Amino acid sequence: MERYVDNPILQPIERHTWESREVFNPAATYLEGKVHLLYRAKGNDNISRIGYASSTDGCHINERLPKPVYAPKAACEKDGCEDPRITQIGNQLIMAYTALQEYSHVQIFQIALTTIRKQDFIQKKWNWSPRKLPFPGIRNKDAVLFPEKIGGRYVMLHRIDPDICIAFSEDLEHWCDIKSMMKPRAYGWDNWRIGAGGTPIKLDDYWLVIYHGVSLDRAYSLGIVLLDAKRPERVLYRSRKPILEPIAPYERFGKVPNVVFSCGNIIIGDELFVYYGAADSVTCVARVKLEKLLTTLRTS
Repeated sequence: MERYVDNPILQPIERHTWESREVFNPAATYLEGKVHLLYRAKGNDNISRIGYASSTDGCHINERLPKPVYAPKAACEKDGCEDPRITQIGNQLIMAYTALQEYSHVQIFQIALTTIRKQDFIQKKWNWSPRKLPFPGIRNKDAVLFPEKIGGRYVMLHRIDPDICIAFSEDLEHWCDIKSMMKPRAYGWDNWRIGAGGTPIKLDDYWLVIYHGVSLDRAYSLGIVLLDAKRPERVLYRSRKPILEPIAPYERFGKVPNVVFSCGNIIIGDELFVYYGAADSVTCVARVKLEKLLTTLRTS
């Protein structure tokens, strides 16, 4: 993938106490000719909140709001709302994120879901629905929903360490048929743990999903997995090599070194844009012609 020459596209703003330390791991959606980013931000209190920024070309930030658009309210997330992913289904947007609370320096994290009407989102009326916990009490993260129902059900990818798992629901509240669908490899760039990235992309008769892999030396890289269109738990292809790995200085050095971690991707024209957090510190973007990427996959 080709990194944007002016990366990072988002950096902390010192005068905003809620985002004065790190801004990273953004969700992304493309609505009405604009890329909308919901990014994780941390300030001096070390609590993650979610901020908003947008871009008309996918790279230059045209707007960034001075206050968070989503913040902890429930006890289950008192120490942070982390790593959002956002999916449009019909006239609503569904945001999945990691709800964090700490007890005696032990982190308790689990998946949370909230929804917002598409029109409210576009008009920046942040009328989020009450939080829902799909798997109460289960340590779980990296959740993202498919952008359409499959077999009449909502489908979610998520991670129960160290695997990527899948789950199905008819109402976004009750989830079933939970199973592991992809494990870390025995060797290589994704041999410690793996997790889903941004919203799956429908292409012909399969789904394209960006995923992150972590190696035993704690380097985070991004790869591709292709899933069956009707049976998304069936893996058709998996990257042997990463499509993006921590090489640039802003990816190698930061709060957590050697990290590229994506929660959002979109298609504009014939290009795939991948938004990612670099070193858990700043927000960046990389892009590639979709046909070039798919050709590379077919020949690898």
